[in-house]
Amino acid sequence: MLEGKRILLIIGGGIAAFKSLDLIRRLRERGASVTPVLTVSGAQFVTPLSASALSAQKVYRDLFDLTDEAEMGHIELSRSADLVVVAPATADLMAKMAAGLANDLASTLLLATDKSVLIAPAMNVRMWEHAATQRNIATLKGDGVLTVGPDEGDMACGEYGPGRMAEPLAIVEAIGAALADGPLKGKRVLVTSGPTHEPIDPVRYIANRSSGAQGSAIARALMALGADVVFVTGPAEAAMPAGAEIIKVETAQQMADAVAAELPVAAAVFAAAVADWRVTSASNSKIKKDASGSLPSLSFAENPDILAGVSQMKKGRPGLVVGFAAETDDVIANATAKRKRKGCDWIVANDVSPETGIMGGAENAVTLISDLGAESWPRMGKDQVAARLAAKIAEALG
Repeated sequence: MLEGKRILLIIGGGIAAFKSLDLIRRLRERGASVTPVLTVSGAQFVTPLSASALSAQKVYRDLFDLTDEAEMGHIELSRSADLVVVAPATADLMAKMAAGLANDLASTLLLATDKSVLIAPAMNVRMWEHAATQRNIATLKGDGVLTVGPDEGDMACGEYGPGRMAEPLAIVEAIGAALADGPLKGKRVLVTSGPTHEPIDPVRYIANRSSGAQGSAIARALMALGADVVFVTGPAEAAMPAGAEIIKVETAQQMADAVAAELPVAAAVFAAAVADWRVTSASNSKIKKDASGSLPSLSFAENPDILAGVSQMKKGRPGLVVGFAAETDDVIANATAKRKRKGCDWIVANDVSPETGIMGGAENAVTLISDLGAESWPRMGKDQVAARLAAKIAEALG
């Protein structure tokens, strides 16, 4: 997918810059050429010699290098690549991008380019969570800038939380998705994934065994065909699809709100295992056992039906709505009835009885139910199921 692709890699000034060297190596292994641009701060963490040796290219640093202006110029440099990647994208670089500043080579290239831009944010957790940074990332996304990460974990500063730069292989995957040129190029597709957690009290919640693996696989398969994927996920165990616009939620209501905020889209795939019910009055304090041994009384209410709500929209309905039906009995009959009841175009049905090992496992065996009837697929890996479903979605959307 990256053979012959040209990447302009801007290396910002942060401790995560050391990962950019591995990123260069991984990209070249896949046939891409990489032209590095070092910011002044980036050069404090990565030497021009190391970036040049790994990329086999000249490293660019100075906006006012007249020789380079005569040979190529910052305008040509910014437009000769297939994709501009910023890794790490520091808070300062993101602020410059959001404000449209151009006072050094990196920011000038980013303002002058006519190519897509992918950023891999990396900074202290407090800096990432700051209102200014969140405003800036929202502005950049609104301008069409693609993102990968940040991840959550231990920081070099000793703190823990979101702000770690995505790992090089995840960035490579996101670059592949950004450069994908398939039948879904230019189409925006929404995918929901994972379980939802419905709180009982601050330490307990209602959940299910969904790992989110199938939803992540579907998102990756759609991006491989060129789609711009919005990925709305509950607290899943599976790795997030690098290159997708990721929106993390906890509850069914939060997922419903996130989905509504992202419409319209060309297609929507509802792979999440959304809890059917929630506790109406979750306790603000941990519920304690008492001496009487009596059980606490919990009252429940139905959660919003996200699939039905989108399927039955009068205005702005996606061109294709795909639901999932996880069943333990009479799979095809129950899934067929669900499709009719919800009003969606397709239902992907599977048997999640414990003996199948499907929920939380690496494989799936599904039946695609549509106007054409029930089409049963053999048991295969979840990535294979995702690729087959993505191909059908591309065919349906034309």
